[in-house]
Amino acid sequence: MITRDRQRALKRKKRIDTIKTVIVTMMAVMFAIVFLTPIVLTITNSFMSPSEISANYGSIFATTEKGGKVFVSKTVNLKLIPDMITFSQYFTVLLKSPEYLFKFWNSILYVLPIVIVQLGIATLASYGFARYDGRLKRAIFFLYIIVMLMPYQVTLVPNFLVSRSLGIYGTRWSILLPGFFSPFAVYLLTKFMKRIPTEVMEAASIDGADEWMIFSRICMPLCKGGLASIAILVFFDYWNMVEQPLILLPDSDLHPLSVFLSKINTGEISLAFAVAVIYLVPPLLIFLYGEDYLVEGISYQGGIKG
Repeated sequence: MITRDRQRALKRKKRIDTIKTVIVTMMAVMFAIVFLTPIVLTITNSFMSPSEISANYGSIFATTEKGGKVFVSKTVNLKLIPDMITFSQYFTVLLKSPEYLFKFWNSILYVLPIVIVQLGIATLASYGFARYDGRLKRAIFFLYIIVMLMPYQVTLVPNFLVSRSLGIYGTRWSILLPGFFSPFAVYLLTKFMKRIPTEVMEAASIDGADEWMIFSRICMPLCKGGLASIAILVFFDYWNMVEQPLILLPDSDLHPLSVFLSKINTGEISLAFAVAVIYLVPPLLIFLYGEDYLVEGISYQGGIKG
């Protein structure tokens, strides 16, 4: 039988747990509002008229006669709901100014091949690293880790020199080739495959399965979550790239939309919001579609579910 002191302790613990839940929920809501506000403002402001955007944000983009920035003396008006909804910015971006769509398709032409080829190379390399052991393998994998830990800014000059020596400087291949052989996917997928029990592979080998059957029928099905999460991370990484195109592509016609967004002049402030929304659509759709795969790939990490 539960004593009164025990009942009081349980009630006190329940109140404390309720208070903790309320505090955590409020903090989560607060952080969600802080992080989502810029996205919501971008989407809503993309439906504002150019005159309304200039009236609200013109002081931020104002410049002096010599091209320098001026001090923002007045408070910027952050408006969540436009006075009059208009689609003129989207009409201009999608129909009147094809250069924006060209930059968008440039981003697609860079990111999709990099994601597909990098995953293809990573699956084969990761299987070799996870399946076999040896000093040479450990040394090569250690080099992969060193290269992956280096900031991309450190390798820009070597990439520039290699691109010039190969004759691909200023072409799409100067972006694609380094992306194909990036060590990021190899490292993550190797760690993922190493969590697959060796007993499963040994049992398949005893039953007569060759290496290709073990790779294609055992490792790949168990690594679906990891492949999906890595594909999403690689897509986000290269969709937002800026330094590589600026250094390796002197021709601005080959620049992706991520670079072009920063070059929209002050006379096209209203278009910047519309272009930013269009730029957000593919990552947002991929995240919403692959959220479960991303969470599963990070939490599951190659083990066999019971």
